[in-house]
Amino acid sequence: MSVLAAPDSPATCPPVFTPDGIAALARRIREPVHIVSGPDGRELGLATGPVTGVPVLGTLPPLYPEWLGGRTFCAAHGIRFPYVAGEMANGIATTRMVSAMARAEMLGFFGAGGLAYADVERAVRTLADELRSHPNWGVNLIHSPAEPELEFRVAQLLLRCGVPRISASAFMELTPAVVLCSARGLRRDPDGRIVRRTRMLAKVSRPEVAERFLSPAPAALLDRLVREGELTLQEAELAALVPVAEDITVEADSGGHTDNRPLSVLLPRIAALRDTLCRRFGYHHAVGIGAAGGLGTPAAVAAAFALGASYVVVGSVNQTATEAGLSDEAKAMLCEADVADVAMAPAADMFELGVRLQVLSRGTMFAQRAGRLHAAYRTYGSLEEIPAAVRAPIERDVLRAPFDEVWRRTVAFWERRDPAEITRAESDPKHRMALVFRWYLGSSSRWAITGESVRRADYQIWCGPAMGAFNRWAAGTFLAEPAHRSVVQIALNLLEGAALLTRAHQLRTYGVPLPSGALAHTPCALG
Repeated sequence: MSVLAAPDSPATCPPVFTPDGIAALARRIREPVHIVSGPDGRELGLATGPVTGVPVLGTLPPLYPEWLGGRTFCAAHGIRFPYVAGEMANGIATTRMVSAMARAEMLGFFGAGGLAYADVERAVRTLADELRSHPNWGVNLIHSPAEPELEFRVAQLLLRCGVPRISASAFMELTPAVVLCSARGLRRDPDGRIVRRTRMLAKVSRPEVAERFLSPAPAALLDRLVREGELTLQEAELAALVPVAEDITVEADSGGHTDNRPLSVLLPRIAALRDTLCRRFGYHHAVGIGAAGGLGTPAAVAAAFALGASYVVVGSVNQTATEAGLSDEAKAMLCEADVADVAMAPAADMFELGVRLQVLSRGTMFAQRAGRLHAAYRTYGSLEEIPAAVRAPIERDVLRAPFDEVWRRTVAFWERRDPAEITRAESDPKHRMALVFRWYLGSSSRWAITGESVRRADYQIWCGPAMGAFNRWAAGTFLAEPAHRSVVQIALNLLEGAALLTRAHQLRTYGVPLPSGALAHTPCALG
């Protein structure tokens, strides 16, 4: 019988009071379990089925992994499990990963961030064709302050191709692109309720950003989109009555872009803000709150649900999944990571702003080398101003090419992507320097994806402490074998373990003496 399936009928056994007996019954989470007291009234134990001869103090109903979190979230997205595979950028969250999640009745997002428009379009059309009958898949829309035109084109593409779910990430302010995705297709059903064609999940790590997504879209942006013919007047009027996003993913200490905040502090803060704003604006539908960041073990997933999360989003650990778009060499490096093997480094997409992201530090020098580039950028006004004593080691050890050669490669890239960047750089030496240094940051991620072995020490691999926690949990088990690490097996095992730990917590509240580690889940083949 599958671990995820319910038994044909609850098994009956006499009450048990020994540690081993209690542990065995506690693991049968898909059956009702009774908390009973012994003959002396002081000893607590467990029983299943009809109970005679001992007092029953309470009964816990069956518990399934799919019952964790918010059932309304699952209903809204047409999924069985309250679990999302996050949108790892540069296509690391592949179309294969998204398809696998959709068919397993979960939700997954393609990692469109950092990709050229043509690559995003190809992936979106592939998914739209493969999953035309599935509502439970989506694509990432990442904030691109340096390329607002690309951000808007991608938004138009997602709407044109009928992408049912969009995950908005890295936004600090609302932009025309994100408001367009939220408002396009809004209508009233025959009962007068406002219905969305596209459902947006917004990933946030700050209350002030959460407030923007929890509020109706600003009138100025809606008016602009109406004037430009991107929205109808009716869509704009309805957008003024609903939140920009109907699901808010609270991102704590995660790989990639992160504010390194603890989930236990951030999620309750934003959940309280959600409640305040829902009352203020009189929304008729509840806004779901999800948890992301640091979720690499069943204990972390169970804790997120205990904090009130309707769903969880898992990212970093899925980079080691068989479907992930990362080289085998980079995956092997991730599999060796422990919880402290991470560092903060400059972000390629927001290099000039000084924004940093969390990356793997074990086995790669990327964080240190990228930091040297940003220090030079802050200190000097142009490439020409950099002293020879600083320039030489950067060219030799980091770029492995002279500045002029890297500039030629940079020009070739931006001629294809956005020639306006070249024009700007020709009149702004500081911007030219930024583009040269960003060449290294952008290339380092691609080297990790393609497995450029000679640049192994420069691999940029987004990673948070959860990766190390996952490795320690999976060590010596079914999931230690790379071939077994499918995105679905990772998800099912995390959820199974979280359900067991949730049952353990329920029993502890009754005072049942559970042995230490009694409900720990050892990864195994599930389905």
